[in-house]
Amino acid sequence: MNTGDDRRGQMLPDEFDELARLAPRAVEGIRLEFINGRLCVASGRDGSHARTVQWLVRSCLDARPELWLYDQGLAIQADGAGRARPDGVLAVSGTFAGQGEWARLDGVLMVAEVTGCDAETDRRDRVEKPRAYAESGIPLYLLIDRDSAEVTVYSEPGGVRYENAHTLPFGKTVHLPEPAGFSLDTEPLKNWVR
Repeated sequence: MNTGDDRRGQMLPDEFDELARLAPRAVEGIRLEFINGRLCVASGRDGSHARTVQWLVRSCLDARPELWLYDQGLAIQADGAGRARPDGVLAVSGTFAGQGEWARLDGVLMVAEVTGCDAETDRRDRVEKPRAYAESGIPLYLLIDRDSAEVTVYSEPGGVRYENAHTLPFGKTVHLPEPAGFSLDTEPLKNWVR
């Protein structure tokens, strides 16, 4: 009997939310995400990954003290059915007060990802997330790629992709266009490549 449900093997957002709620949060370094109807398990975070995120937090605060780089889950994609846990979410301080685990995108200026050392990082951080973040209308996506020792700034979300992607090697100054509107000296990132 065909019920008209042709999602073969795809998980629904409610099913993911229940799984994420029940999953043990004590598992160090594991982050569950739901992108394009697919369960993603991110792992492979190491000390250099954490240090890179610390550098980014400090750099953002130094440049724009009214902003904060959050560790916040987001309801993403055009229909809000996706779930992502970026390594950083840049927004005005206090933006997510009163919101739950998967916040709305109102006020999000930029998301940032630092490549991990798990097998899925290529597909997830370099292919799926730029598309999902662009589809969501997030103005900027900053990818700090420790494998290639490069930083890519994606801007101008055009529905299914970012219209602009600017890549520079670690050591160069990277300009984050509006709505971030500041630059990052990426020289320290050379210390944390994989």
